[in-house]
Amino acid sequence: MTVFILLACLGGVLVGLSRQLNGRLSISTTPLIASFWNHAIGFAVLTCLGLFVGGLLPAGAAEAPWYAYLGGSIGVIFVAAGSWVIARIGAVNSALLIIGGQMVTGVAFDYISAVPASFWANAAGIVLIVGGMMISRRRKASGAQ
Repeated sequence: MTVFILLACLGGVLVGLSRQLNGRLSISTTPLIASFWNHAIGFAVLTCLGLFVGGLLPAGAAEAPWYAYLGGSIGVIFVAAGSWVIARIGAVNSALLIIGGQMVTGVAFDYISAVPASFWANAAGIVLIVGGMMISRRRKASGAQ
């Protein structure tokens, strides 16, 4: 279990580093160029890894529905938008925005999918997330004056 926790932490650090690099590159160039380089390097590394480890094309990939491949297009938009946002509001605020959005979207998907859940627990979670973001913004605004 410890190995998986460490891998999750390493993944989080690498995602944060990637967002920082994309934000810096976006300032120097444009968000679309930053997104292009992010995806080009990721494609090259993952292709080499897939060739080395095996399983580059998993069984059943050809039978997947067409919408299963929309994740790549959505990823391009997400990375480009993230590069644009980081340059304007900073890495910490964009990370808070992304995490809050993921949590709220997860709760919305649970309701759409009719997953049994406690309304009050979900509502309290959303209130805590939004409240924490508001407190964070208020502290920065009062500290900047």
